[in-house]
Amino acid sequence: MSVEENVQLMRRWFQEVWNEGRTETVYDLLASEAIATGQRGAEAEIRGPEEFVKFVHEIHGSFSDMKLTIEDILGADDKVVVRWSATMTHTGDALGFPPSGKTIRSRGVSIARIVSGKIVEGWDNWDQLGMLEQIGAYQQPGATLLAKSA
Repeated sequence: MSVEENVQLMRRWFQEVWNEGRTETVYDLLASEAIATGQRGAEAEIRGPEEFVKFVHEIHGSFSDMKLTIEDILGADDKVVVRWSATMTHTGDALGFPPSGKTIRSRGVSIARIVSGKIVEGWDNWDQLGMLEQIGAYQQPGATLLAKSA
């Protein structure tokens, strides 16, 4: 596939999977042997469409009215990089936290490697800690100022 076709594939992924919640698109675009890293934590891996669909259900089961916006999208060779932002309301407990009713904002960067029209590898880095802070599931410890020595 051309770089432009890969970019369009990722546009479809973000629109259909995240904005529309269409899990059938995961099966259409994610290779059966695909490995996705970073969605659930820095080194956590999700393998194949079945595991990824579970992740999509967890996110959509916790956050309604998800609106993800592609801020930038770049392709080179077999990789596409997407810088995105999202707003969503915390209305469910699928991630293990009681619903807060709060609207949260998050940002992230996703990189996908695409072979023959399928995503075979993906890497995500998104503000999971910020999401937990916004729903009230985490509070940063108070900052301590160090006295300047004379």
